[in-house]
Amino acid sequence: MIPEPAQRLEEFFSAFKGAANPLLLLDYDGTLAPFRVDRFQAHPWGGVRELLAAIQRQGRTRLVVITGRPAQEIAPLLGLDPPLEVWGLHGAERLFPGGRRELEEAAPAVKMRLDELKESLGRDSLGGLFEDKANGAVMHWRGLSRKKAEQVEERTRALFEPLARMGGLGLLEFEAGLELRVGRNKGEAVEAILAESGAGPAAFLGDDLTDEAAFRAVQRFGRPGLSLLVRREWRETAAEIWLQPPGEMTAFLERWLQACGADGSPANQLELPL
Repeated sequence: MIPEPAQRLEEFFSAFKGAANPLLLLDYDGTLAPFRVDRFQAHPWGGVRELLAAIQRQGRTRLVVITGRPAQEIAPLLGLDPPLEVWGLHGAERLFPGGRRELEEAAPAVKMRLDELKESLGRDSLGGLFEDKANGAVMHWRGLSRKKAEQVEERTRALFEPLARMGGLGLLEFEAGLELRVGRNKGEAVEAILAESGAGPAAFLGDDLTDEAAFRAVQRFGRPGLSLLVRREWRETAAEIWLQPPGEMTAFLERWLQACGADGSPANQLELPL
């Protein structure tokens, strides 16, 4: 029998008592912040920055953002000091709080194909919004009319799918977009982070299709783990719990802060829809 959400939360937070440092893994767009067509205007939901800063000051939790964005875009939006550790490009890039950066390199032949594609899309973006990433080419159609979005998606698939079949590159679908890329996905990033962390409880919060691999990764690992879908509307998911932002998501962060408290006082129960 699958536990009710409230019961599952009780089980998870009870593991904080006497445990090693917990691990909080967070997607950014759609999770910590609402989507914006102009992604540089996607500032966190009200209260999120303050709660993350409080968890950070507490010094017990390892906080990591795992995002499809280039990693350097997160710190200016979150505004935390010191900045958080960020795994960008869906996990292919790692930016440490001190500024050191690691990036998975594509094989020369794969990089050449990507560069040729990005040069072509720079001249003709197929009617969508082209994003040039270090490890891939992304086409967005968020904000377009339904008919226009369907046209952009059809043209993008016709261009990306044959390249993905050539080897070395993979297709990553997300809401209102498609990415042709190389490197780790979010699930593999979560696995790497969990493997280098202690045995404390771990949670991943995400919203998009690209977060499904991360939900499954948290559930597979041999430690207290929790996967949470943060989204206004329900969809089928591997996540164990659904939170509607911003209220239920910020309530979860408040409870995390309480569960990590030195006095061990019980946290207020988070009410969730069944």
